[in-house]
Amino acid sequence: MKRRDFVRNAGSAVFLGALPACASPPPAESHFTLWSWVHGNRDRDAGEWRRLFARLRETGFHAVLVGGGDIELVSGAARAEGLEYHRWFWTMNRNGDAWVQSNHPEWFTVSRNLERSLEHPPYVGYYRWVCPSRGPVREYLRGRIAELASNPAIDGVHLDYVRHCDVILPRGLWETYDLVQDVEHPEFDFCYCEVCREQFAALDGRDPLEIPDPTADEAWRRFRWDSVTGAVRELAAAAHENGKPITAAVFPTPTIARRLVRQDWDQWPLDRFFPMLYQGFYLEDIPWIGDGVREGVAALAATDRDARGGAATPLNAGLYLPSLDPAALAEAIATARASGASGVSTFEMDGLTDEHLAAIRDATA
Repeated sequence: MKRRDFVRNAGSAVFLGALPACASPPPAESHFTLWSWVHGNRDRDAGEWRRLFARLRETGFHAVLVGGGDIELVSGAARAEGLEYHRWFWTMNRNGDAWVQSNHPEWFTVSRNLERSLEHPPYVGYYRWVCPSRGPVREYLRGRIAELASNPAIDGVHLDYVRHCDVILPRGLWETYDLVQDVEHPEFDFCYCEVCREQFAALDGRDPLEIPDPTADEAWRRFRWDSVTGAVRELAAAAHENGKPITAAVFPTPTIARRLVRQDWDQWPLDRFFPMLYQGFYLEDIPWIGDGVREGVAALAATDRDARGGAATPLNAGLYLPSLDPAALAEAIATARASGASGVSTFEMDGLTDEHLAAIRDATA
């Protein structure tokens, strides 16, 4: 495999049993909302941020999902232009967290090859993941979410990388890494740390490393799904206890998410979901976006009916601008809307040309 600096500059959203609710679900919306992911760590002053956010507001955008940068500066500019400011948070991928890496190297996930992602990050150098099965990891992340949610400058918390590492990449990325991933290769299969192995053995009586074919074992797959879901429940509680909504960027559909990244997102007690329906990554076309929206909306409706008994949790289709010229973006928005999405989110703001914004206005008029 060749390591390549894939999507480092594009940012994290490229990849980006029923549970009781931690808070009442939001009411059903009567309007179609527009959001955008934003890299907040750009060298811009308040005036420049306001100018950029004014473009969004004039187009009809509702909120921004901002990663990095000065919270007070960027939030102030967004709110001054009438936009909600939601803080975009890397969750299980803690590549930029020097404190964790220095003080708790044991927190990082371990592959079936028994290599820790801290020292042996798969695919690219920034893929360093902490293990959601570990109590101290959950406690640490919960504290970070509570800190964000308690900040009056923040209108909501947005989770990203809230999953395990990709055991299989989207089909459109295999050539990027000179890989064929028609099976689960051990160097990408996580997590086999001592805590995961002990917890699974206590539940099931087996050591995952001794399962003849762990890739086909339903109980072992379910354990990984549930480890992430259990962590999300705690993070959602932290946000809701501070009176803030919590959302997440997730893989395109529940089926794809469970298979590729051990992410059972339709079972999570969040306030809105942003499935990354990046059709080019899957060698698909725009109608596939509609298929993904319908699957996600139906799955959330079933969970809401069974676990919450309330209105369906909103789903905004995540759209990848490098794969969408203005005409294709208008078609994608129309497709998502007709398929039941509550809105869309674009990745990311700096890619929105004037022509894109005109297409958005036409598609949402």
